[in-house]
Amino acid sequence: MKLSPLQIARYQYNPKLPGMLRNGIAEISVKTGSPTQSVADQEKIAALFPNTYGKEEITFQKGTNTSAPKKQVVGVILSGGQAPGGHNVICGLYDALKATNKDNELYGFKGGPSGLLEDSYVIFDDEYINAYRNTGGFDIIGSGRTKLETEEQFAVVADVCKKHGITAIVIIGGDDSNTNAAVLAEYMAAHNTGVQVIGCPKTIDGDLKNEDIECSFGFDTATKTYSEIIGNIQRDANSAKKYWHFVKVMGRSASHVALECALETQPNICLIGEEVAAKKMSLAAIADYIADSVAARAAKGWNFGVAIIPEGIVEFVPEFSVLIAEINELLAGSKADAFNALSSWDEKYAFIEKGLSKESMAVFSILPQSIQQQLFLERDPHGNVQVSLIESEKLFSEMVKANLAARKAKGEYNGKFSALHHFLGYEGRCAFPSNFDADYCYSLGYNAFMLISYGYTGYLSKVSNLQAPAEEWVAGGMPITKMMNIERRHGADKPVIRKALVELDGAPFKFFAANREQWALETCYLYPGAIQYFGPSEVCDTTTKTLALEKA
Repeated sequence: MKLSPLQIARYQYNPKLPGMLRNGIAEISVKTGSPTQSVADQEKIAALFPNTYGKEEITFQKGTNTSAPKKQVVGVILSGGQAPGGHNVICGLYDALKATNKDNELYGFKGGPSGLLEDSYVIFDDEYINAYRNTGGFDIIGSGRTKLETEEQFAVVADVCKKHGITAIVIIGGDDSNTNAAVLAEYMAAHNTGVQVIGCPKTIDGDLKNEDIECSFGFDTATKTYSEIIGNIQRDANSAKKYWHFVKVMGRSASHVALECALETQPNICLIGEEVAAKKMSLAAIADYIADSVAARAAKGWNFGVAIIPEGIVEFVPEFSVLIAEINELLAGSKADAFNALSSWDEKYAFIEKGLSKESMAVFSILPQSIQQQLFLERDPHGNVQVSLIESEKLFSEMVKANLAARKAKGEYNGKFSALHHFLGYEGRCAFPSNFDADYCYSLGYNAFMLISYGYTGYLSKVSNLQAPAEEWVAGGMPITKMMNIERRHGADKPVIRKALVELDGAPFKFFAANREQWALETCYLYPGAIQYFGPSEVCDTTTKTLALEKA
């Protein structure tokens, strides 16, 4: 297979490790911290995890390695959506494992958690691993979204581990995947299987973080990739001077991606879902806010601009959330069949009008027809509206268009408004990882094996002090249960990792809020350009604006 010059160069890149992990396996010791407790619902979480709750956080430091030597056979899976750097987690895990004992083995289970259940695997060797170093994607073994959450599944996993002599499993995934890792670790401990479970924090959405996990891997590369494209769009807008670009970016449950892209590019508008929810902003209020920028810029003769829209923005609008809940109820059970049997949109509209409350119908009626119909597309497995299918970028451009038409009728606006739409999603999930993500992920994998070698289970691989050069990064681990609370899922109380939302009193949002009024009126665009892999450290190794502001 012919390789591109960049592929060849990236294979040769040597990821940087935290200083204490560079000493050599034999010179890494453990510093034990204080016992932990969950972020909420402590009694309930403790009762659910009697064997793994309340453990101490640990930090690796220079010193004599006191771990008990034994052959390790480790299994690894990639779980959930792709994120740049996943390959390097596996490479770091493999290198640490082989550096400890060349007879150690690493099994890669194919297709995510289902690979564990189906006993579908590959045993890695140097040739296999070397073909994936510092590359994007999850194609080394593939990924999947099967959840490991039932006793029957855990028993199958235990049997597969026993069959191959597996001593530990590393689960690379997001908040749900690492919740499953914690539950699996508890099962393995309760049944004395001898199998450890370690998690690694992955998600480009950036919502798997807290005071310990400063950044989930992939977020840096994905936001840099999106920001390059947004910068290109801004340059085009400033050149043609005749279009407003509405750019939807990934992030259904939190707006970290949108905020980071705004900090990188300084668009005219960026909506933050958490602020929309806090202020209880209506759809009309959001449209009016965007239209204010359009009108003010048009008054200067600038009939162009850029607006960033988070993927899940409509779920943060209180009135829209109520509408969604009513639609879910309206089409529950057999009522969905009656609705689907109607042949025309007029008939379906009448059905909807009869079934919704007056307040929700008022919201529904102002939506463009294309968006109304998207609300009644194929349901998810639980019969609910698939909000991710709603083209929110088109929703708001249409609502702004109507708002401006009303202003023009009153003589309050005399500009031109022409909208173009973009959705930046898959473009960022499998990019070549930035130097930061290549280093961070390799460190997470290397560190995961150190946790295994010292006998820890139910822990998340943790690398912190990430705003500093890699030499100063701090490696260690934290019990996954520390991040957990109880949430209502599918009619039952479930222990889950709490999602991290954008903090409106945090430094990144405060910086954005202090500058957005100027960005809305003026043309202050930044053009970050493509990710750089070679050159000065201040160009190639810097991390996100979000992390820099949080740690300033």
